[in-house]
Amino acid sequence: MRKAYIVTVLVILLTGFTLSAQPYSELMNTPTATEEITTDGSLYMFEEEKLARDVYIALYEQWGSRVFYNIANAEQQHMDQVFALLLGPDSQDAFANVEVGVFTNPELAKLYTDLVAQGSKSITDAYIVGATIEDLDISDLQKYLAANTDDEITTYVYSNLLRGSENHMRAFVNQLSRYNATYEAQYISSSDLKAILTQR
Repeated sequence: MRKAYIVTVLVILLTGFTLSAQPYSELMNTPTATEEITTDGSLYMFEEEKLARDVYIALYEQWGSRVFYNIANAEQQHMDQVFALLLGPDSQDAFANVEVGVFTNPELAKLYTDLVAQGSKSITDAYIVGATIEDLDISDLQKYLAANTDDEITTYVYSNLLRGSENHMRAFVNQLSRYNATYEAQYISSSDLKAILTQR
């Protein structure tokens, strides 16, 4: 059973299978795993990636910045990768339509509302919100990676997500620089942020 699980995960990761490779209108009703799936950490990470996607969808609609469109699609791919982990041998085959802005975790639900409100104030606020989400994502991924050193598949997936989040952070900070604005780390250390921004 474990072998079948590994094959399933690798097929999803290597073939680029996506739960939603459609236009934005169809991203709104992506089939996702429900709270019945209890894989440690992965469901929260799934919803955190969904938080990023959903906020970026809202900010793209608000400002029309292509950066949000592109990164929202990348976040959908992140969701798909974590979803592959949720297809583990002990998970239930449970699915539901999850609307944009709807979360099982109340803290993430509140964060979605707060961040969309903040990002609606100005385009620079929107890019700061983007950097803030990636900051949180990077921090949590670092913690999960430290706690899952014996799980090769989880380490592989989370490492991919971490590289993606670092790329997204650079993209948002680069946009801020066009407005002579900067971003200060809130979840990761200032030294970690500096290392990410100077990475090539």
